[in-house]
Amino acid sequence: MYVSTSQAIENDARARFTHMARNVQSVLDGRIKTYADLLRGTASLFRAADEITREEFHRYVSGLDLPRHFPAVESINFAQHFSDAERDRFETKMLQNVDGRGRNASIRPEGRRAEYTVLTFMEPGAAWVNRIGVDIQNREGAAALLAHARDTGEVLTTGGPVLIGSKVVGLAMRFPVYRTATPLQDVAQRRAAYIGSVGIGFSVSSLAQGVLDNMPKNATRLVIAGTSPVAEPDTPGIYLRTVLFDNLPGAIPDEQAEFHARLPLGPGGRGWDIDFTVKKSSMYSDIDSVLPWVAMLAGMIGTALLYALFQTLSSSRRRAIRLAEEMTGELRASEAKLQKTNDNLRRLAAHAESIKESERKRIAREIHDDLGQNLLALRIEVDLLASRTNGRHPRLHTRARWMLEQIDATIKSVRQIINDLRPNVLDLGLTAAVDWQIAEFQRRTGIACELVSHNNDLHVSDRCATTLFRILQESLTNVSRHARATAVRVELAVDPDSIWMTVSDNGIGLTQTGGQKPGSFGLVGIEERVRILGGKCLITSGPDRGTTVHVSIPSADNLLSVAYVPPASYPAFDGM
Repeated sequence: MYVSTSQAIENDARARFTHMARNVQSVLDGRIKTYADLLRGTASLFRAADEITREEFHRYVSGLDLPRHFPAVESINFAQHFSDAERDRFETKMLQNVDGRGRNASIRPEGRRAEYTVLTFMEPGAAWVNRIGVDIQNREGAAALLAHARDTGEVLTTGGPVLIGSKVVGLAMRFPVYRTATPLQDVAQRRAAYIGSVGIGFSVSSLAQGVLDNMPKNATRLVIAGTSPVAEPDTPGIYLRTVLFDNLPGAIPDEQAEFHARLPLGPGGRGWDIDFTVKKSSMYSDIDSVLPWVAMLAGMIGTALLYALFQTLSSSRRRAIRLAEEMTGELRASEAKLQKTNDNLRRLAAHAESIKESERKRIAREIHDDLGQNLLALRIEVDLLASRTNGRHPRLHTRARWMLEQIDATIKSVRQIINDLRPNVLDLGLTAAVDWQIAEFQRRTGIACELVSHNNDLHVSDRCATTLFRILQESLTNVSRHARATAVRVELAVDPDSIWMTVSDNGIGLTQTGGQKPGSFGLVGIEERVRILGGKCLITSGPDRGTTVHVSIPSADNLLSVAYVPPASYPAFDGM
């Protein structure tokens, strides 16, 4: 009875210790996952445009409000990857005036190498400007780790502490960045599309802050350590383990008097681990220390045996209720944190989308105002030259006419680029923009396309019009690339509660994994655009039954005005 009771008490204490250790791991993993999501959101900024300037990166990081939303993050950076042949161009373009006051940077360490991965942007700029120009690929073992992240598309974690000057950042993570609109199906495609990586550094002490507040002081020890492979990541070898955080440094381990657990930490359980140790004495209550003796005495006295059994059952019941209450509270807290994380990600996506559309509009305006006007002036001069050389200088006249044709072709290309960035027809209203896009799609692909609009004139907010127009563009692009369709039907209408649009085709339909391919974000992008405006997206499909994309957006705050027309019957759509 004495031995059995002692083992039961220790098993109960060990179960509570295991629960505590898992809770610590869950809290730390949740915080690290938030930082990994921040990395992915930052990478999407560089995929949203072909080129990001230092000022744009600064505005983006300022919009994140790191001290408020991500207090442990001390820096966000972007490291550009390039070859030795591109080094001079990179230094001239990206390392000039790095602090906004005329200061230039240089690639460090010196010397020519075949490839470089150089820190190009770092925020906050005032604190980290001295790090711009550092070739992180030149560090020992860094090239293999960066190549592994590039080939797999996974988050890269540093096993050891990151030192910058005399300041310890603590831990760092990096995420590869690929060119926009490039396939990423295999390693060769990812290598061809790779342009660099984004990274963050965060304080390990801030990461562990608050985790041990509700645990026995001086009896609980938390050690966060990192593992760094000396050899290639996919080659078995020696792993160096570096202690990054220890709340009780110098404490001497005692396996007989302590509960101990080592658990993985980081994205996918890689990169770091935690050693969680609690003294057994702190896990026992006063009754636990005397209960074995009571049980031994109860073996000789039946009454004492029944009493001890009753007390054990009662104590176990109270502990079970208390544990259930703790688990319920932790579950509610986890749900609240998950909801907050989802809200932060949605705001981050809306922020990136707003920046992308603003940049498209600005670039289209600058092309129209500067390049367009210059081309028009040049055409007038060349046309005048062609007119004056007609008859008197045949050869010169021929060259002038050829130049005039080239200028006309260039003007046509510039107009097409402006329309691709942001069609001017959006200023005429959503219905006119949709009608124009359908005509362009039919002219370019030869696929019959029908527009059914239940309203003569539909005026919505610029944000809503841009969202619906981009969804239409993405849907028509998917039809032309994958659907093998011969006809498309687009329906646009408004009711008292919502503005809705339906794009249907008579193609081969989606496969079961058609929308889940790695690197395929078309349908995901459509759903996210709609959610940002508080709307809903429904995608239905079947083999050889075509695909239908239906989106609806609340009309409140999005609908400006609408002119209704009487209901009419529309021709049936073959193949749907």
